[in-house]
Amino acid sequence: MMTFVNAKINIGLQIVRRREDGYHDLQTVFYPVGNYAGTPSNPESFCDMLEITPSAEEGMVFVFTGNRMKCEEKDNLVCRAARLFMEHTGEILFRKGSGKGIEVHLDKHIPDGAGMGGGSADASFVLRALNSMLAEDERLNDELLASLALRLGADCPFFIYNRPMYGVGVGEKLSDIPLDLSGYWLLVVKPDVYVSTRDAFAGVVPRPGNIDLRCLPGIPITEWQGLVKNDFEDSIFPRYPELREIKERLIGSGALYASMSGSGSSLYGIFANLRDAETSRSEFEGEATIEGVYLLKL
Repeated sequence: MMTFVNAKINIGLQIVRRREDGYHDLQTVFYPVGNYAGTPSNPESFCDMLEITPSAEEGMVFVFTGNRMKCEEKDNLVCRAARLFMEHTGEILFRKGSGKGIEVHLDKHIPDGAGMGGGSADASFVLRALNSMLAEDERLNDELLASLALRLGADCPFFIYNRPMYGVGVGEKLSDIPLDLSGYWLLVVKPDVYVSTRDAFAGVVPRPGNIDLRCLPGIPITEWQGLVKNDFEDSIFPRYPELREIKERLIGSGALYASMSGSGSSLYGIFANLRDAETSRSEFEGEATIEGVYLLKL
């Protein structure tokens, strides 16, 4: 079977408390983003492609194409997710299949280190895909899949549900939020900057959120700027002033709202119309310090 894997953006990210276990409690809104095929009015195809097929060979074979990944195969989240699912379900995956193993092929296009959850999405989509290959009466429910996903990363449970959600805790406690950005355009700018999650959290100063992000659906998007904040920006922008500059350029070129996603390093702007988004895109394309510019329809 083949599936297309989307990314996410964080709309607001409040770091509210450092926990005794060293992790941080946060509050955020996860919003899925990604286009599965380009069109004349929207040329970007922004997704990873995942294909899982039965194999006559026992065990699992992994094939990776597309963007080069910076970790060893054994540490890749796709590999870990497949192994975790197999450990949990045992041999039931192969009871009615023609093979004794599986081949997992990931074609990678969502940029790494962008704060868009590409690796987490890949892992969760592996869990979802393998689960769908089970007999219907043996499939795991979303809650159990999400608990497995959490063992792979804090962002992973969101991609099990893959719809707009409000997250608290380390991001694993999720509830639906009726936020619909259909009709808007998203411009993602990924600079040639890598911000490690460890370093990003090391620089934050936890504090209570300035607004309840569950209220976002009732606040016009034209009022989000300055109100809906990503707390990582306070510590990361002074170290990487080019990120602040990209955000300011997005706002200056007509974005209704601009922010860093996750712990970075991608910045995004939400535009009311395609014309303004394309104009802004043209200002970033071709710059030596920009790794990628992506125009997506929400």
